[in-house]
Amino acid sequence: MQAGSAKSSQTLSAESANIVELKNISKSFPGVIANRDISLQVARATIHAIVGENGAGKSTLMKILYGLHQPDSGTISVNGYVTQFKSPSEAIAAGVGMVHQHFMLADNLTVLENIILGSEPTKIGVLSLGDARKQVKEIATSIGVEIDLDLPISELGVGQRQRVEILKVLFRGAEILVLDEPTAVLVPQEVDELFTNLRKLVATGTTIIFISHKLDEVLAVSDEITVIRQGSTVATVLPKSVDRLKLAEMMVGSDLPSHGKRTTKVGATIQLAAHNLTVLGKDNKNPVQNVSFNVAEGEIVGIAGVDGNGQFELCEALLGLVASQGTIEISGTDVSKLSIRERLKKGLAYIPFDRQREGLMLGASLWENSLLGHEQQLSRGPMIDLAAAKNSCREIIERFGVTTPNELVPAFVLSGGNQQKLVVGRNLATAPKILIAAHPTRGIDVGAQAAVWEEIRRSRDAGMSVLLVSADLEEVLGLSDRILVMFDGEIAAELDPKSATPQILGKYMTGTR
Repeated sequence: MQAGSAKSSQTLSAESANIVELKNISKSFPGVIANRDISLQVARATIHAIVGENGAGKSTLMKILYGLHQPDSGTISVNGYVTQFKSPSEAIAAGVGMVHQHFMLADNLTVLENIILGSEPTKIGVLSLGDARKQVKEIATSIGVEIDLDLPISELGVGQRQRVEILKVLFRGAEILVLDEPTAVLVPQEVDELFTNLRKLVATGTTIIFISHKLDEVLAVSDEITVIRQGSTVATVLPKSVDRLKLAEMMVGSDLPSHGKRTTKVGATIQLAAHNLTVLGKDNKNPVQNVSFNVAEGEIVGIAGVDGNGQFELCEALLGLVASQGTIEISGTDVSKLSIRERLKKGLAYIPFDRQREGLMLGASLWENSLLGHEQQLSRGPMIDLAAAKNSCREIIERFGVTTPNELVPAFVLSGGNQQKLVVGRNLATAPKILIAAHPTRGIDVGAQAAVWEEIRRSRDAGMSVLLVSADLEEVLGLSDRILVMFDGEIAAELDPKSATPQILGKYMTGTR
């Protein structure tokens, strides 16, 4: 174990066969019991998966291991030493690194600066960027990551930011690597590559703790799987002893709901259209170049693409968040010059790419967050109808299964998946004409995913048009009536979901087909 400030608070455990042991961990927040008497054992140099529903306590448990939260009770052993990290810096010093579901990067700094921030290599007290660049490149090459180290973080998409976070942790020499939903925005080929590199890390002695809702991936990559339900440990199993259905049923405690079947009820009316749409970028590089498409009434058009190929900028242009050239039409009316609010009034709704950065006020209550973008529908003149707003929020909570004690708690109290369900519910509850949905089930467990899919289908069948942007290719294939693939800012292909496969999509998405 690496030396560090955490060492002084450690005592040798009598049982040190496992590199990580959490015993009888409990943790509560105001109105929420996140962990109750959870125990977890992780063997050295293995990939150990943790699965569970949204709000089951997975991320909280790992944040306790990482020193971000302090347990109310229970003990933590790392490398045979009983310890309790008072901060992430102590955990890092002891060889524990964590890549969070929501990234912790400084937008105004470059990739390289973010990776080395707080651990800058020096020579005679002077920062040595050359040494840092060399070390980071070596790490990136070893795990198969290609990224421009001089780009500012603000120019990166979600997938690229995630890669920066992994590099940042490895740069600090982590021997225990906690990954929270690491494949959420990766295409199949990238997932395969990531897993290959994780196994390489394990072969060199690194231990991986892997939180994921993608059960097929969990079964494919892990050596052991711990299931958590409602804050408690259900079981630890070997992948060969369970299948996807059994694992899901252990998570939810009942039969898994069906995703249902796709039916096409596309109308004749075009409700959303883009003609020769271009978003201008820096250095004559346009993130969106001459894109044209349309979405009919009662149609779901899926957009697949590796993050950073223009999907984010396309959605921003459709909302009016960035300047663009070309024409955008809603129900046949040119809205290219209209404001965001005017486009929302015409029936547009948006589930954003990043719920915390773009979709929520984390310090505000759930009922206040449920109003965002829809204030006028629950207003009496200039004033918000508080009773109606709170009642509407309670209906969203019930309809979409948001795990919360009530609508009064702040949004930051919720797990990431429950935050996502609130954002999805807020937009579907208003029955919009057009829904732009970016990663609508990102971070949502398998049971809730099926319910959200069914809500989207129900709204589609009622005439809503959906532009679905998702890195989950099962979602794109399962929901879409047509699929468009974006590569390098352009539409690279239009595919029929009945004949497309994740592998075919992945090839178009990476430009190899």
